[in-house]
Amino acid sequence: MEAQEQKDMDSNSNIMCLLTDPEGTPLGPSMFLPHNAGPPQLQQLVNKLLNNEDKLPYSFYISDQELVLQLGEYLEKNKVSVEKVLKIVYQPQAIFRIRPVNRCSATIAGHTEAVLTVAFSPDGRQLASGSGDTTVRLWDLTTQTPMHTCTGHKNWVLCIAWSPDGKHLVSGSKSGEILSWDPQTGKQSGNPFIGHKKWITAISWEPVHLSSPCRRFATSSKDGDVRIWDISLRRCVIALTGHTLAVTCVKWGGDGMIYSGSQDCTIKVWETTQGKLVRELKGHGHWVNSLALSTEYVLRTGAFDHTGKQYSSPEEMKEVALERYNKMRGNAPERLVSGSDDFTMFLWEPAVSKHNKARLTGHQQLVNHVYFSPDGQWIASASFDKSVKLWNGTTGKFVAVFRGHVGPVYQISWSADSRLLLSGSKDSTLKVWDIQKQKLKQDLPGHEDEVFAVDWSPDGEKVASGGKDRVMKLWM
Repeated sequence: MEAQEQKDMDSNSNIMCLLTDPEGTPLGPSMFLPHNAGPPQLQQLVNKLLNNEDKLPYSFYISDQELVLQLGEYLEKNKVSVEKVLKIVYQPQAIFRIRPVNRCSATIAGHTEAVLTVAFSPDGRQLASGSGDTTVRLWDLTTQTPMHTCTGHKNWVLCIAWSPDGKHLVSGSKSGEILSWDPQTGKQSGNPFIGHKKWITAISWEPVHLSSPCRRFATSSKDGDVRIWDISLRRCVIALTGHTLAVTCVKWGGDGMIYSGSQDCTIKVWETTQGKLVRELKGHGHWVNSLALSTEYVLRTGAFDHTGKQYSSPEEMKEVALERYNKMRGNAPERLVSGSDDFTMFLWEPAVSKHNKARLTGHQQLVNHVYFSPDGQWIASASFDKSVKLWNGTTGKFVAVFRGHVGPVYQISWSADSRLLLSGSKDSTLKVWDIQKQKLKQDLPGHEDEVFAVDWSPDGEKVASGGKDRVMKLWM
């Protein structure tokens, strides 16, 4: 009898757990873990099971809630049955930490109309902006002053994009022409790229791990076409036609496919050697506004990481970029998320299926911007309902809502370590949200009017914002 009681006691003091990665692949068989095991002990265990020579930081989640207590306390607090195997998901964390920005370090005048778009270079050392005054400007980040004014557009500059190797900057305007600039001199390199009949909605470069030095980029336009251009040949090499209404966004994926979202409610997947349509992703009941890829951060930064290393040759760059891409992607397929005027979002794995993986509902107004965190663990969405929502990047499950803005949220951007999220709104403020604590970390007022564009530099050091008040603000 005593032996029986003893056995009950033992089974009570240990909890049957199964460790899995975010995709659900188990790390070894289920095992009994003691009640007093918390994140530090789990971290040692995972490092050991994965044979990591350098110990890496991990965080742990039980049904989408981060585990911050010991297992026993967690079970008691959440009244979890110990009869079933407890599934614990481990998530690798960034080895470096990004300081939250908390002050405006510079307000730089220069543009004479609203600032519509801002973008840091892949290495985070340069900053460019496009404005309603038809110019693109390059800013000196060390002295925090205007460096070059790039003139040549005939209308508002709606979008800009740096090549992932940092050698080119391309901008598209409301009248449909595309210009390229040399970031070092601010001079226009060659003639305009002519072909689109209406304004340019987005620009996306071919990833550097697929081709280095960077030559090709894709643009989407209100005219319903997506075009692929070659920066050396200075012309359109492939036109991707098939959308019946304006194309609102385009993304060049890491496996070489191009994704385009349109007001015709579809997302089309194209291959890029001949421009054939490979798949059509349907499901949205209204315009598709925004697309994001789970690998976007490594595609944007190419070979550049938080260490600030520079590269001597395009070959070396390609190699390092490929290594970074494969490491980030893991064994899972690249994921795509789409946000729409129908208030919903869909999570897709376009390489696997034309059917969505999850439908993300909860916003009460149109979804304006969607963005994966650099590690692919989270999806953030910004909406006209004044909220920012956080979702699980693998399953699409709702995680949290961030409220605080009193106007529509236009754009969001992540810190490089995926621990902080930045949002810019019509209410003239920027806000920084803490992902782990799921609450406001920093309120950044200062703009005198709507904030249209925000970007967090890939090296995590600074944030840039621009809007209707025509000034560029840098935050540190």
